[in-house]
Amino acid sequence: MTVKEFKTLAEQIEIMKAKGLTIEDEEKARVILLRENYFFLNGYRHLFMKSQNDRKFIPGSTFDELYALFVFDRKFRNIIFKNVLIVENNMKSIISYQLSRKYGYKEKDYLRPENFSLDRKKTRQVNDLIHKMKRQIRVNGEKHAATLHYISNYGYVPLWIMVKVLSFGIISELYSILKPEDQLSISEYYDLDISILANYLVILSNYRNLCAHEDIVFEHRTQRYIENTKYHDILNIPITDGEYIYGKNDLFALIIILKQMLSDDEFRLLVYEIGYELDILDGKVNSIPQSKILDRMGFPENFREIINIEGDVRL
Repeated sequence: MTVKEFKTLAEQIEIMKAKGLTIEDEEKARVILLRENYFFLNGYRHLFMKSQNDRKFIPGSTFDELYALFVFDRKFRNIIFKNVLIVENNMKSIISYQLSRKYGYKEKDYLRPENFSLDRKKTRQVNDLIHKMKRQIRVNGEKHAATLHYISNYGYVPLWIMVKVLSFGIISELYSILKPEDQLSISEYYDLDISILANYLVILSNYRNLCAHEDIVFEHRTQRYIENTKYHDILNIPITDGEYIYGKNDLFALIIILKQMLSDDEFRLLVYEIGYELDILDGKVNSIPQSKILDRMGFPENFREIINIEGDVRL
């Protein structure tokens, strides 16, 4: 088994230089490597490599370009994160409203197994999720001001307050085990099919976790694919082997999801902010064209035009 030994900052710089990376200001590079971590920064090297087999940097690639991509992904990740949080909050509000109105506002009422899917294949999942939600009340109930207030003053936590301590993953799973009529009431708000919304929630939860843990986001691919949409067609996204090359399990698929789940103003700002950061990155990276970066992200070059496509966005 190969052993990864500790490398000093100077040794880290020499490794990069040996692979063909130009480092004009080594003192600046040392400061950045110490602050940001060589391992994390090096995770962005792939775009600048000659090929998968030739692990050398493209001639002209610089440390400043590598760091610019790192910073871009940080800013891009923050843009995505805040918008996914908007959808998360919206879903929590809509689900809690639907269930509270129909089943009651005390946990002894809204957490009854008979309130959820009657499909026998989901019985265990229903019971497990109810257990998770009760555990969240028990473990986190006194850690949040709102839940503590209700527990102390009323002896129960209404669902519209409880959702505050539930993860997006639990919300996604909760939607999947609702009765079909309740799923429909919620999916109709977004003018989406039940199965499509269920799939979207899983993908959104995946990206939310990536963003929260500061993983590399700009080139992430999900295991799940989204259905073909009018956005793929109107943007004339190329097709290879009968499948769209962008907007299926990449970041543009996430943008398509957000197009359908954010308000017009929220979505317009999202695209403007992404475009702004891409323009800044383009001004700092010369060794590779922006088209290569967009391709890695899964973005068509005309991605900004999605703003002008008429959608079924509420609010």
